[in-house]
This record gives sequence, structure tokens and C-alpha cells, in this order.
Amino acid sequence: MTNWPTTFSGLDDLARLPWFTLQDGALVLDPAVGPSIDVHTHLAQTFLGPLTVDLAAETGPTEYYLPREREFEIERYLNQSLTKEDRENMERDLIWGNFRKGGMRATHTAGNLGREMRGLGVIRSVLLAIDWPVGSRNAESWLEAVADRDDLLVFGSVHPLAWDVPAALDEQIRLGARGIKIHPAIQLLGPDHPRMVRLCRLCGERGLPVFFHCGPVGIEGVGARKRTQVDRYRAALDACPDTTFVLGHAGALQPERAIALANEFKNVWVEVASQGLPVIRRLLDEVDPGRICYGSDWPFYPQAIGLAKVLMATEDREDLRRMVLHDNAARLLRPRGA
Repeated sequence: MTNWPTTFSGLDDLARLPWFTLQDGALVLDPAVGPSIDVHTHLAQTFLGPLTVDLAAETGPTEYYLPREREFEIERYLNQSLTKEDRENMERDLIWGNFRKGGMRATHTAGNLGREMRGLGVIRSVLLAIDWPVGSRNAESWLEAVADRDDLLVFGSVHPLAWDVPAALDEQIRLGARGIKIHPAIQLLGPDHPRMVRLCRLCGERGLPVFFHCGPVGIEGVGARKRTQVDRYRAALDACPDTTFVLGHAGALQPERAIALANEFKNVWVEVASQGLPVIRRLLDEVDPGRICYGSDWPFYPQAIGLAKVLMATEDREDLRRMVLHDNAARLLRPRGA
């Protein structure tokens, strides 16, 4: 097994790896790697204010919340490479950016994501929307913004406390949603709340996979950390055997608990965004490889960092690499009834 570098001076430093080159200031992936599908991306989200971002636009360079010049370590959970200033800038952009134009979020568009995908051989990305019961319509806005694109799919969002959850789910299916994203930290409701469990059951009845933000990440507030403890997701898994679940971030800072759930419940998948290389290797060794997917959490982080970790972890395991980067996600995202 190759002794890969563990620390990179910034995004462009990934060009030290055999799969990447720099062309006109952008990282490009060797086409021989083959196609990939990123199941964990976002566009600019808006809460309690008017939409101020042209979601379809292609602007200048993407401003990631992990700055492209920031040193990062591939052995650790990725947000641990954020500096205090980075975290403050991210929080300011996510919160106060709702009420003004510009900022980093102005570059978090479908156009910019598509440009990045083309250079890295990512043929499809899944946009994961997050909404509150009132004060946001991110799912609908994103579905409208990418309605004429086949490289971007949307997992919509229906809050468990919404007025008419079944009708809202049916409307998002009509608009083209391929699944539902649930984020207990941001949506302020634990995954074991009865209304959350009901939402998961309703998704299963409609053939909609549920993508959970799963696990504490270490930089959230105390309440959010409590809501995302991996053991709290068991209630929904127990109650909804006919629903396909994806545990985003593979449990974040509690990967061992996510591994246990994936091994106990055959309708549970894991997605590896932000995880360090040792955890990804452990997932590949301990979880059914047919239920593991690549994700990046773009635009928090560049797509290339997550790709690099999967490529390192699957060295000399070409069949496994193809499954994690493409085939598993293609199977997960098949149209309902196919």
C-alpha cells in the first residue's frame, strides 16, 4: 500500500497525487479513473429572507467554506482543518448572507458546481435541500433551477412539522425530487421524534430514499450535537423497514455507531463526505461495499478532496472503487419503479 501524503498545503496541492493535474488553475482528474456520482452537495440556501443568489449562474471561482489555500489533513474529519476565522466566516455567510447579496454564497450555484464536475469526471451530483416548516422554500427553488439539467438531481425537503406532509411530499415528487434530505441539527427536531419517524415512513411508502445528516461534527451548538447522536437514529430505522436510508457523513465523529447500524439494517447505506482516510478504509472493510457512496459536501469543501480520499482508500481495488464512486449511487438513484 502506497504511503500517501497526509497533509496538503491547499486544494491545488492535490496535484501531487497521480490522478490529478492542474489545468488553467483548476484541478482536473485523469479520465482513466472513470465516472463518479457525488451524492452530497448543496446550493446556496435561504431562510427567513428573499432569495438573493442566481442559482443557475456560472460565476467566478467557487468560494468554499474550507478556503482553497487552507492546509488540510486527510487523516482527520475535514472540518478539523478549518481555522477559527474560517468557522466565523462560514457562520457569517450562512446566517447573515440570507439578508444581503454577495458573499461566498453567491458562488454556490448550479453553474459553478457543473463546471467543477466536468473537470473531475463527476457525471451527476445530488443536491440536498433543507427547509423549515415556514420561512424557506429551498427545495422548490432548487428543483426549479435545475429542471432542465440531467447532471443535477435534487433530494427535496419537507419538514416533519409542515402543515400537510403527505401533500408536500407528493408535490415535490411532481416537481422531480428523487429523495428527501433530513437534517436534525438545522431542522431543530431529533431523528427519533414521532413526527420525524412518520415522515420517514411516508417517504418509504412513496419510494423516496431518506438522506440523513447523521452524527455530531464537533463545531455545532450543544442542542444540535444532542439531536445528531447516532444512537438516536435507531428509532426511525426500527420503525421504517421499507424506507431506504443514507447516513450522511457515515456518522461524522461517531463512525463506529454508523457502521453498527449499517450492519444491522440492510436498508441503511453510508456516505463518506468529510470522513478521514482511516475511517473510509474501515467502512470499506466492515460495511457491505454495495451500500457505500462517495459524497463531498460541496460547497463546504471541494469535490476533489473527497475523490482523492476514495481513490487512496481503493488503491489496487478497481471493482470496489467503481462501486463507491459510481455504481452504488446509480442504483440508489434509479427512478421510482425502475
